[in-house]
Amino acid sequence: MDNFKDKILLITGGTGSFGNTVLKRFLKTSVKEIRIFSRDEKKQEDMRISLSNEKIKFYIGDVRDYNSIEEALTGVDYVFHAAALKQVPSCEFYPMEAIKTNVIGTENVINACISKNVKKLVLLSTDKAVYPINAMGISKAMAEKVLIAKSRTILESGPILCATRYGNVMASRGSVIPLFVEQLKSNLPLTITDPKMTRFLMSLENSVDLVLYAFENAKQGDIFIQKSPASTVEDLAIALKNIFSKDNILKTIGTRHGEKLFESLVSREEMAKAEDLGDYYRIPADNRDLNYNKYFVEGEQIVSEIEDYTSHNTRRLNVNEVENLLLKLDYIKEVLSA
Repeated sequence: MDNFKDKILLITGGTGSFGNTVLKRFLKTSVKEIRIFSRDEKKQEDMRISLSNEKIKFYIGDVRDYNSIEEALTGVDYVFHAAALKQVPSCEFYPMEAIKTNVIGTENVINACISKNVKKLVLLSTDKAVYPINAMGISKAMAEKVLIAKSRTILESGPILCATRYGNVMASRGSVIPLFVEQLKSNLPLTITDPKMTRFLMSLENSVDLVLYAFENAKQGDIFIQKSPASTVEDLAIALKNIFSKDNILKTIGTRHGEKLFESLVSREEMAKAEDLGDYYRIPADNRDLNYNKYFVEGEQIVSEIEDYTSHNTRRLNVNEVENLLLKLDYIKEVLSA
């Protein structure tokens, strides 16, 4: 990570699971300063006390407030934009809050980066932005659209704007793995929405790897996706039962409001132009102008012939493989050793 030597990095939403993982990685490097930008002073204080590192600087603010993010970006070289409302149910009940943070907040961050001459911005997006059916996914899809639209208008001297998109990050705050673990420890039934429901499986370390790959390889407006394996929710629950030597029953509760049977990381339309980089897909920005012929007369036959990339058609892990993947997680190691 030589690109970060003597540079200043700012992470919006930096007290979250992603921010904590980035800090562990970057504090071992020669980065000059890491700025944690968020609105939660309690989490910032906990992080400050637990890490106690002079390279980390804390900024209270909200991406909804342009002035607060612009001030925090003074002198910053690079930005990882992770601040977002991510919980599907809360965004369903308060969709305008999702718009304020995920869409308007993203535009504020981008505009502030342009104003402050930041060199690169990486937006963290989600598989729920592909064929979105819930407010969280719709708002993140719009965040991607805002970034791509802005990327078309930036001067050569302006920041490189790019995004990463990934599926469920295992053991991240509010995800299903910590829920299952708590239910196992409390001898409660494991509540499964639909046994056949599939989800991509990605570690927090993988999410940082993807952001760094995008940072190093992005052209203006690119979106990067890391290819990930998947599992059914039932197999995930069984794997956790095996790891903790528990025999809790599995209770099917039905699909929750706004949930999908499977997730898509790359749409069929995107797959038609995506570049396969081995472990990653790169989706280049659509840099056409508003030319009606290109949008309404000309088309691409391949779009009708290709599949989107989903948690149903990616590599499916069996229970044993899921166990092996889970045992590599710091969260699982910590719970087992407690």
